[in-house]
Amino acid sequence: MSNPQLETETTFVMLKPDALERNLVGEIIGRLERKGLRLKKIELRTVSKELAARHYAEHLQKPFYPELEAYVTRGPVLATIWEGRKAIAVVRGLLGATDSTKAAAGTIRGDYGFDATENLVHASDSPESAEREIRNFFGE
Repeated sequence: MSNPQLETETTFVMLKPDALERNLVGEIIGRLERKGLRLKKIELRTVSKELAARHYAEHLQKPFYPELEAYVTRGPVLATIWEGRKAIAVVRGLLGATDSTKAAAGTIRGDYGFDATENLVHASDSPESAEREIRNFFGE
């Protein structure tokens, strides 16, 4: 009988333009690696308006979407796939609250983020979103 808590998960993590602009890539990837996650795929890319709309489909009609789209399309991002035990929960715990002003000290957003938009990193929140986001960015 398998133990579901020991099963490996795959998740998607995107380092957003501000993470690259502020030279925080090594810090962010290092934290994920030190937690025991394995980097499976990485690609530097530019997010088009079409990809932004697919990625943030649930936010398209929200008043903050234009600012979010402008932010994520303003420069390159680092799209990554990670694997590990409870990878989705582990990554989200390391990142902290979406709004960096509310994220706990010691989390990536709490230590380096500025607000809810410029929050350095996006991570999948469920196995279903991980699958969709990986497909959106890598076609897998």
